[in-house]
Amino acid sequence: MIAVLGLIVGVVVGLFVRPVVPTVVEPYLPIAVVAALDAVFGGLRAMLDGIFDDKVFVVSFLSNVVVAALIVFLGDKLGVGAQLSTGVVVVLGIRIFSNAAAIRRHVFRA
Repeated sequence: MIAVLGLIVGVVVGLFVRPVVPTVVEPYLPIAVVAALDAVFGGLRAMLDGIFDDKVFVVSFLSNVVVAALIVFLGDKLGVGAQLSTGVVVVLGIRIFSNAAAIRRHVFRA
């Protein structure tokens, strides 16, 4: 319940405050969001499977975001930022859809 309340408060504050994202961070923000979504879907799947561990979730969440951002940063420095960004999104997208399929099978018993 606290997490849902925090999510609602965060969305409302984000809509009214209109935070400004520095241009240095702009290339990494979408990748960080996709990496965070991967961790959230993985955590939801683990919860439905009965193997959720909050420490594993936090480490997964933070490490996904940091590793994805580092890969994009490395790609930018090598001059192939768009290609590595696409690769990160594809890999994380596959994981998200895999977790979503497992969640769907668990919820609908299919």
